[in-house]
Amino acid sequence: MTTPDPIELTTYEHWIGGKSTPGESDRVADVFNPALGAPQKQVRLATSSDVDLAVSAARSAFETWGESSVTARARIMFDFRQLLVEHEDELAQIISSEHGKTIDDARGEVVRGREVVEFAAGIPQLLKGDFNDQVSTGIDSHTFRQALGVVAGITPFNFPIMVPMWMHPVAIACGNTFILKPSERDPGASDLVARLYQQAGLPDGVFNVVHGDKVAVDAILEHSDIDAVSFVGSTPIAKYVHEGASRTGKRVQALGGAKNHAVVMPDANLDFAADHIVAAGYGSAGQRCMAISAVVAVGPAADALVEKIRERTVVLTVGAGDEPGVEMGPVVTEASRDRVKSYVGQGVDAGATLVVDGRDLVVEGHESGFFVGPSLLDEVTTDMSVYTDEIFGPVLAVLRVPTLDAAIELINANPYGNGTAVFTSSGEVARTFQRKVHVGMIGINVPVPVPMAFHSFGGWKDSLFGDHHIHGPEGVRFYTQAKVVTTRWPHVSEESLAQLNFPTAR
Repeated sequence: MTTPDPIELTTYEHWIGGKSTPGESDRVADVFNPALGAPQKQVRLATSSDVDLAVSAARSAFETWGESSVTARARIMFDFRQLLVEHEDELAQIISSEHGKTIDDARGEVVRGREVVEFAAGIPQLLKGDFNDQVSTGIDSHTFRQALGVVAGITPFNFPIMVPMWMHPVAIACGNTFILKPSERDPGASDLVARLYQQAGLPDGVFNVVHGDKVAVDAILEHSDIDAVSFVGSTPIAKYVHEGASRTGKRVQALGGAKNHAVVMPDANLDFAADHIVAAGYGSAGQRCMAISAVVAVGPAADALVEKIRERTVVLTVGAGDEPGVEMGPVVTEASRDRVKSYVGQGVDAGATLVVDGRDLVVEGHESGFFVGPSLLDEVTTDMSVYTDEIFGPVLAVLRVPTLDAAIELINANPYGNGTAVFTSSGEVARTFQRKVHVGMIGINVPVPVPMAFHSFGGWKDSLFGDHHIHGPEGVRFYTQAKVVTTRWPHVSEESLAQLNFPTAR
C-alpha cells in the first residue's frame, strides 16, 4: 500500500510596495485550524533584509503620501471602510478558521476595528491646529501637527484585525506610512486588509505587511529608518519592545498583559452579574486582553454568585467556531491548551475549590482540536499562580473579600492595571470605585469596558509602557508631532526694535 503524498499548503507571503512577495527567507511556519488541530496554510517568516525592503518601500511612499491632502486621505479611509463592510463575512471566516473564535465573535471584532477607520476618516477635523492673532504687536502664532514618517505595528494573535486597526488607520490618515508585523499564528486577515487598502486607492508602499517571528520584531526595533513602534501583547514582550525601540530613538507605545477583576457587591443583581461575568470570562476562550479572569465577591454575595456562575458555565456549548450554536471555540495552539490545563491543576494543588473542571473536554468530530472547557475555581487567594499569572484561557478565579475597600485594595496591589469592573446598584459604590482603583479602563455594570474608537484604549502599571494610549485622540498625538509657528510681516517702514535682551510680548 502506497503512502499518499502530503498535501502542499499555500503560503501567505509578505505584502511590500503594493505586491505579494516571498522576500529572501526560506523559513515558513504552519498556520493551524485550532478546531481541527491541523495546519491549513503556511506563512513566510521574514529576514532582516525583508524588513529593510519594507522600510525602503514605506520611506519612498512617504515622500508623496506625507504631502497628500487631509481630504484625499479621508476619502481613502471612507472607501476602505466600505470595503470592510462588503468583506465582513469573509474576514470573519478567515479569523475564525485561524484563531478559533466563533464567527459571531470574529464579526464583532471586524466591526470594532472598522469603527477606528470611521474615526480616522475624520482626520481633517482631528488634525486642526490652534491660532492666536496678535500675540504681540504685529505677531501671530499658530500650531499644526505633522506625520512622523515610517511607523510600525507589532500585533498579537487574539484580535488579528481589530488590534492592527487600532494602529494603521490612524497612522496612515495622519500621513505616515505603515509596516505591520501581525502574529504568525493568524496572518490571513492582514493579508486581505492589504489588498482592500490597495482596492480603496491607497498608494503602493503606504501599507506593508511583513510576516515573521522574533527575527522580524528585532529588525523593526533596530531599524534606524523606522520612527515609531506600536505594540500589543504580553507584559514581558511589551517591556522588551519598549526598551529596544526606545534605545534606538523611536517613539514607542507598548501595551502589555492584564489581570482584569470584576467586583460583585451584595447589592448587585446577581443574575445580571453572573450572565456578564460568564460572557466576559469565557468569550473567545478567555483569549482577550480585556477578559475578566478574577471575580472578587464581596461579603454575602459570594455563595450565591458562585452557584449562578457554575449553572451558566456547565451549559456552555463548546465546539468549532464556524458551527451554529457554538458559544466558545478552541484556544489557539496545543501549547495554549496544555498551559490552561496546567494552571487549573496548579490552582487545585494550591488549595482552591474546583467548581467546574474543563480539562477533560473532548469535542466529538474534533478530537485533535485544541479544546479546553471553561473552568471555575473558588476560594482562590492572591498567592496562587491561577491568580498571579495571566493565563489567557477560559478560567475564572473567584476571590472572597469582606468589603468594597478590601476589593479595591486587592485590585490596586495587582501589578496589572488594564481593565476592571464593578457590579452594584449603588451610585456611591460606583463613584468610590472608579475614583480609587488604579486601573486605566473601568466598567460600571459593564464587564468589558473597551472604549469606543473616539476614546483611547490603554491601561496603567504593567499593562502599558510608554506615554500614549492607543487609537482615538491619543493615537493621533502619538503618530504626529507638533509645530508652533510665530509669524511677523513687518511694514517696509516699520522700525525693527531688535534687541539683545530676551523678547517679551508688547
